[in-house]
Amino acid sequence: MITVMNRKELIATYDMRVQSEVRDLLAHNHIDYQVKVVNRKSSSPIGPGMRAYTGTMGEKLDMEGEYIIYVKKDEYDAAWEVIKDVDVSPRR
Repeated sequence: MITVMNRKELIATYDMRVQSEVRDLLAHNHIDYQVKVVNRKSSSPIGPGMRAYTGTMGEKLDMEGEYIIYVKKDEYDAAWEVIKDVDVSPRR
């Protein structure tokens, strides 16, 4: 089980393709992982969110969601070896 105390960030990306490929590789190699999805345009308990004030004109919508993948600290090196060849360059 992955907890806040025993996890380490493996990769953070805005690209859904990259996070999908990393998750597939980790699962195929039986490495436990946890994904945190951060929606940069979502509201918070304090305010309604930036979309209500700014809209989306001129913004890169592909940068709206961030995917942070965590693994257990003691599995970090093995996980990195598995994903080190993933192409993380953005596709256009």
